[in-house]
Amino acid sequence: MYNELFFHDGKTGQIILPVLRPGNSHSNKWYVSILKRIIIKIRESHPEMEIIIRSDSGFSCAPFYQLVDDFDLLYVTGIASNEVLKRKVSWSKNAVKKMYLDQGEKHQHFMSFTYKAKSWHKPQQCYSKVESTGLGMNIRHFSSNLPQKDAREIYFDFYVKRGDSSENRIKEVKNMCFSDRLSNHSFLANFFRLMMSSLAYEMFLLLKQKIKKTRFEVAKKWLISSIRTYLLKVGATIKITKRRIYYQLSKSFVYKGLFREIITQ
Repeated sequence: MYNELFFHDGKTGQIILPVLRPGNSHSNKWYVSILKRIIIKIRESHPEMEIIIRSDSGFSCAPFYQLVDDFDLLYVTGIASNEVLKRKVSWSKNAVKKMYLDQGEKHQHFMSFTYKAKSWHKPQQCYSKVESTGLGMNIRHFSSNLPQKDAREIYFDFYVKRGDSSENRIKEVKNMCFSDRLSNHSFLANFFRLMMSSLAYEMFLLLKQKIKKTRFEVAKKWLISSIRTYLLKVGATIKITKRRIYYQLSKSFVYKGLFREIITQ
């Protein structure tokens, strides 16, 4: 069993680096050391570039916060709940819960505070979202050093967007490019499979970029699985002459217009 780790570019969705680890590895194993190498490479070619790291609570650890200070990085990362954080939000939790029970109103409350875990080298600016959903309490903790101090702005304008920019992209490379098919007995063979899946994902990203330049609005929302089904898995007759290669698509091919626009770009 193996554990994959992906570093994605938040704007383009491109994979910066795929990593294959033993299956019993913690989510942040090797994370900071690999991230450090990536940052060094970026800074060598783009020394003035502003780098912002966005991650979930599984990657919040003491070496990460030290790395942030050492390389002058901006970040937003989730924090796993613990007894100290539970005590900090207890009053807000009770108030939000009472508001829902008394008035039937769903409510979100954000609070900010400084917090330092025992292993951290210094306190960090932390935030909590306390929400009554009607089905129970939804509490999230996160830490950030972004210049804007408003917790709601940091949470909704940046942190939760990791879902589409990273988590959904990981689902695509795993479930639609089959990077989780790592059943070979050899580590190197499985790593090769991971690299091939990552390459396939990058090729689909190129197709997505071409689709966005077409007039087919429906196709612009397609995931990789939809592109494969509607655009690639189609029947065609191939005719080869001395000067040309002809692809004769079926007259009933629904997206032949889209196909034509893509290949003529």
